[in-house]
Amino acid sequence: MWAAYVFALLALISFPNAMMAFLHGDTVTGISWISQAFLQLVLLPIILVGQNVISASQDARAEADHETLTALHTMNVRQLQMLEQQEKILEILQQRTPGGSAAG
Repeated sequence: MWAAYVFALLALISFPNAMMAFLHGDTVTGISWISQAFLQLVLLPIILVGQNVISASQDARAEADHETLTALHTMNVRQLQMLEQQEKILEILQQRTPGGSAAG
């Protein structure tokens, strides 16, 4: 962000000359100062900083999503293990009951 401040000061150094030329009818100089000196020098660092901020937030969101999905996967694996254990218990109970049915 400091680059944007430095470039803004650098662009403002030539502002008085560009404004004088613009006021005396030289619109090309005024427009070229705005487009070349100010917009390019100041907005480019601001855009880069914005992209870095967005990238950092996307990385944080991706990490949070990864942790959530890992936790959900772990829960799913535990549920499947419990289901397998319950099925084994059911089979044992069915074998122990007369007639082979747990319902009574």
